Amino acid sequence: MYSSNLTGFILAVVSSAFIGSSFIIKKKGLQKAGSSGPRASVGGYGYLLEPLWWIGMITMIVGEISNFVAYIYAPAVLVTPLGALSIIVSAVLAHFMLNEKLQRMGMLGCLICVVGSTIIVLHAPEEQSITSVQQIWDLAIQPAFLLYTASVVAVSLVLILYCAPRFGQTNILVYLGICSIIGSLTVMSIKAIGIAIKLTVEGTNQLVYFQTWIFGTVAVTCIITQLNYLNMALDTFNTAIVSPIYYAMFTSFTIFASVIMFKDYSGQSASSIASELCGFITVLSGTAVLHSTREPDPPPITDLYTPLSPKVSWLIQGNGEVWKQKDEDGSFPSFITVVRQDYFK
Repeated sequence: MYSSNLTGFILAVVSSAFIGSSFIIKKKGLQKAGSSGPRASVGGYGYLLEPLWWIGMITMIVGEISNFVAYIYAPAVLVTPLGALSIIVSAVLAHFMLNEKLQRMGMLGCLICVVGSTIIVLHAPEEQSITSVQQIWDLAIQPAFLLYTASVVAVSLVLILYCAPRFGQTNILVYLGICSIIGSLTVMSIKAIGIAIKLTVEGTNQLVYFQTWIFGTVAVTCIITQLNYLNMALDTFNTAIVSPIYYAMFTSFTIFASVIMFKDYSGQSASSIASELCGFITVLSGTAVLHSTREPDPPPITDLYTPLSPKVSWLIQGNGEVWKQKDEDGSFPSFITVVRQDYFK
């Protein structure tokens, strides 16, 4: 068990390094694509033709593959919190490559996130032994997890159909909420696929069971949705803030899903569970510190009628004379009238 967890730990660390770097590379690609066409934040897909974005995608895929293998050897409650390392990588690289300045309080926030993750790792429960994909399927169709799945689908639809078009450009929690909630189902499906592949390689073919393919379909669907809204978040908000908030939300929902599905804390002592909760609170506190240091992002212009200034000038033209007036009190005029006297002659 110790050797298995150690392997999972090393793979999780490698995964965090690649994923943290991919945030920066992808954002550079998104910025380059946005300079010559519609940005991803407003529904543009020009980044698909940008080589730099694909380099970032390949980097993320390598990280996710490492993460995928880590889930085979270690429980989700151990692997997922180690994503805190990607916060440090992305924050440091954003500081130097994107000029997104990381203030001292931001550095403290990163440190707090790592401390919280360490607490979680030290008190992570042991994973139960899985011998077939059918066993995982039985865990997935238990009433508690079916209720969780239904809740995830319902909340995601509300966020996607109602909140994203209205508040996605101004509230960072909308896009990242979609990624994180759906991401919890992604991890459960990936873990099932990983165990199926491991058992198949060991000689017990799991590809003959329809449950394996259902888990695969769910994983692909969730991953595509996650990537779409993560791109929107990266293109709209500061990378140094996207990474830690995404980490905190994604980790929380993933561990919650894992506890429901795999009953990770069954048999754990009250002190271990309390320590895990303290770890979560610590991570969330670090995220709050990072969020408080965020510099306001300029709101994107979504149409041609967005007001550019609270002070407005207008012209009234008649008989060759021009009269210019500026609203000095900062109020916005209800309408603007332009009159040409010679029009009525």
